[in-house]
Amino acid sequence: MVNELCTTPPSKGFRPPPPPPGGMKSKNTKNDITKLKRSSNMGNLFRLLRGKMEGSSVVEKSSRGRNNGAGGNGGASDGQSMDDAFAEIARRSTYFKQIEQDVKTHEKTIKEMQATLISFKTKDMDSLIKFYHQVESKLDVLTDENQVLSRFEGFPVKKLDALRMAAVLYRKLSGILSELHNWSIESPLAQLLDKVEKYFNKIKGEVEALERTKDDEEKKYQSHNIHFDFNILLKIKEAMVNVSSSCIELALKEWEESKAASNNQTLPKARNRQKKVCTKTLWRTFQFAFKVYSFAGGQDERAERLTKELATEIEADPMKD
Repeated sequence: MVNELCTTPPSKGFRPPPPPPGGMKSKNTKNDITKLKRSSNMGNLFRLLRGKMEGSSVVEKSSRGRNNGAGGNGGASDGQSMDDAFAEIARRSTYFKQIEQDVKTHEKTIKEMQATLISFKTKDMDSLIKFYHQVESKLDVLTDENQVLSRFEGFPVKKLDALRMAAVLYRKLSGILSELHNWSIESPLAQLLDKVEKYFNKIKGEVEALERTKDDEEKKYQSHNIHFDFNILLKIKEAMVNVSSSCIELALKEWEESKAASNNQTLPKARNRQKKVCTKTLWRTFQFAFKVYSFAGGQDERAERLTKELATEIEADPMKD
């Protein structure tokens, strides 16, 4: 019965039979009614996406023998796919030719760099940065650094990586130190504290994270004859204490100005409100100084003197309602 229905054209208004059970398959003919149709785009999309996900150099097998129901369009897109594949092969061929050309052109320079890099050792960070820039200026011209250097047996890639890491780290820490040394201490104090505290919280996490790994980092650099100057961390802490002390000086200055202004106020409540706000700012300044003290592990004589003076002013004028 099923075979008869499949081979006999259905009459008008006659509904097609249900799908065959189990392992039975119905034969498809051009008169079968179905919502499923072959797509003229799916093949192209598949090839496009596979090229993207698996590599565009994958050469597709020709599907000329397949009829996708789109007439000659399928052959045209297949031809385009093949053209794209061959273009990619040609591009990669040019790419590797350029790598081989780099090996020949820069062979002398790279071998000299290899010998210099192997023998390089320093305790001076300025020399480290200078050598780092020299190396980078020679490697920047290569089409693909990894591919080219892999052609030179025994090239100290790990030492090159250590050199780069040390140079980048020191430049970053030097930038922090320079930022602190050049910090502008200007009124109003509240805005200054906003900026300083934000920057402090940022570098505090970075410095403390580095201190936790400092011993391992130091051993790694020393294994490549690079003696990293971690003393810069102490310099950063000292500079942070100095900025904190400058904030205290500004706080005390504004406090004296505030007291002078409040004495000119005729209403007692107005004077109290102004002094209360300023006392809160003094307390905030002291809290910040304490955070810096804890971070730095101590403070210098200037900071010691200023924090005592600040504490005295806060104690002498407690906040009143």
